[in-house]
Amino acid sequence: MKRFAFALRIILLAAACMAASTSQAASVLDKVKQRGVLNCGTDNSAPGFGYLNTKNGEMEGLDVDMCRAVAAAVLGDAKKVKFVVVTDKSRFNAVQTNQVDVVFAHTTVKPARESAITVDFLPIYFYDGNAIMVKGNKIKSVKELNGATICTTQGSATEQTLSGYIKANGWSANTKVLTYENLEKLFAAMESGRCIGMSTDRSALAAWKANAPKPDEYMILPESLDKSPFAGFTVANDSRWRNALRWITYALFQAEESKITSTNIEASLKSKDPFQQKFLGVGGSFGPDFGLPADFVSKVITQVGNFGEMYERNLGPKTPTYVDRKGTLNAPWTEGGALYSPPWI
Repeated sequence: MKRFAFALRIILLAAACMAASTSQAASVLDKVKQRGVLNCGTDNSAPGFGYLNTKNGEMEGLDVDMCRAVAAAVLGDAKKVKFVVVTDKSRFNAVQTNQVDVVFAHTTVKPARESAITVDFLPIYFYDGNAIMVKGNKIKSVKELNGATICTTQGSATEQTLSGYIKANGWSANTKVLTYENLEKLFAAMESGRCIGMSTDRSALAAWKANAPKPDEYMILPESLDKSPFAGFTVANDSRWRNALRWITYALFQAEESKITSTNIEASLKSKDPFQQKFLGVGGSFGPDFGLPADFVSKVITQVGNFGEMYERNLGPKTPTYVDRKGTLNAPWTEGGALYSPPWI
């Protein structure tokens, strides 16, 4: 009996070691390095976040730049990224079936998405809220939409928020929620009169209004239905990959806080400041601790910029999708916002 118990312990120990070894070897981080290209899921119909510019054929937006930052950190080249278009409905399946390595697609962090769908979220990089946009100026408040048809995207957090709002406020049974595959079809539905209002994140509504042929024809109603913190996400239980992605995101926040930009990075690399030296991979580095190159932070800043530069490029005042950061949660914590990196030393 003792021999049997001893043999059983040996078998279980070997199985555990094999499982641990397999898990480590199967990290997405290693697969991306071996492949030499990052498969990044993002949208192509959300101006300011993930959008295909039909004039130059290039993908652009804050989510797109997050993909490029990861490619620069892991592979040393921001161009080594394959953009895989996902929708609100398909984005979780895409990461679970290994079609993509990570998703940045204006996705709201929700507990059920980590517990039931089983993905791991990364640090929050944008704070938004659900709202409703209508055509014309007759409707002034969300409360006036009781009994109307409202449109949103399939599988989005907004779909659940709308249903909850209608039920909580005891709206008429005539109130309907129609769903569409993406924002482009959603906007077209409102244009054609199939719904009185379209609902999604306030930033996305502002972008569609700004890019409409006649922006003054649309009104975003003042009420916010919910809060929507955006984060990237990846497959659950791959801590090696998740940790690398988390600290790449934090590096973007920290670089902005430390005022290290794509234009002054060369001077920063010559700094005598021990923190800056290690942060940028000069004289020691955090990179190998995460399975990343020693100079991964400087590669990201040089090629993509810090988070503030990314924000200005896609949502800043010189863009048609302007979303003011000042005095909002989207400002760095040093300016009263909520974007914050843990200390690096």
